[in-house]
Amino acid sequence: MATEIDYYEQLGVSRDCDGATLKSSYRKLAMQWHPDKNQGDAEAEAKFKNISEAYEVLKDPQKRAAYDRYGHAAFTNGGGNNAGGGGFGGGQQGFSDIGDIFETIFGGGGGGLGGQQRQRGPARGADLRYDMEISLEDAFHGKKTEIEIDVSVGCDECDGSGAEPGTGVKQCGTCHGHGKVRAQQGFFVVERTCASCQGRGEVIENPCHVCYGEGRVDKAQALEVEIPAGVDSGTRIRLTGKGEAGARGAPPGDLYIFIHLERHNIFEREGTTLFTRAPISFTLAALGGEITIPGLDGVQHEIRIPAGIQSGKQIRQRGAGMPVLRGRGNGDMVVQIEVETPTKLTKQQRLILREFQETETGDETPNSTGFFGKLKDAWEDLTE
Repeated sequence: MATEIDYYEQLGVSRDCDGATLKSSYRKLAMQWHPDKNQGDAEAEAKFKNISEAYEVLKDPQKRAAYDRYGHAAFTNGGGNNAGGGGFGGGQQGFSDIGDIFETIFGGGGGGLGGQQRQRGPARGADLRYDMEISLEDAFHGKKTEIEIDVSVGCDECDGSGAEPGTGVKQCGTCHGHGKVRAQQGFFVVERTCASCQGRGEVIENPCHVCYGEGRVDKAQALEVEIPAGVDSGTRIRLTGKGEAGARGAPPGDLYIFIHLERHNIFEREGTTLFTRAPISFTLAALGGEITIPGLDGVQHEIRIPAGIQSGKQIRQRGAGMPVLRGRGNGDMVVQIEVETPTKLTKQQRLILREFQETETGDETPNSTGFFGKLKDAWEDLTE
């Protein structure tokens, strides 16, 4: 049985490499062993097939995780190893999903086993992710900003075709334009994507000297992004068609911007509700009054403090919270009161408090009076 070469070794990268390193290594090897540059070289064709297979697995996070855990067995029939040359595995690349098996047995697009299967064109470009950190103020008001990303875009030299200007493509000699090849395995006819043309049914006679036949090149691109009011951490903004360009003129993928909110020094957020803490003096807590809280909306919100308020009490200001994302209205602002005990008193202030203490009857502080009353009763019960 043929030895299965480790995908990471085939691409010359470490197992903990990032996506950019993986992509860069694959492109260098693909340029070196591309069948269009090595016409008639069976060894080069095999190497190109192997590195393409390895990259298709490792560039996908889910497939990569499965490979890291199970190795090549993750992509053979049933997720396990096949004994001998029978079954759907046979030491070769397995089907990408159960749909491929049904397509092979029953035919695709209405065609039977003897009919011509549909040809697969160039794959759509990959989706990209961009993480953006913004302030709570920007999340409240929304904003327009500009980002710069390194992304594959269509090659201007060949207009995305992958062929040197003035040249064209020819029918693939391996699959004869079908984009797939067939092999007999027991009672079944197994059909797989052609490795020589990657399912396109045609090959480039003279690859573009700029993109080396890919039809796309890496380029820094500036994009304007509109952040809507009300976004939260985890909000995803989709920029259609701003992802990686597809190979040889295929449609581009999308760019997904994931929002992360910076920590705010006054407010905490839960959905559309803003929370803040307001320390107040014990005299204000006792006598009542008003405090002013500046909101993210630019309004000075007057918060009424009822006389006798206790620490931990929450006061809700309706409509002073975050905007509803892509909706109407705002959430609330919740102010939690913290009564602050004075730590530095003048002589006169101490005298005033002493005078007040001498006039206390217990009715002024019902919670503490009731608590110590219960303690006294419990102690008397224990000592009887």
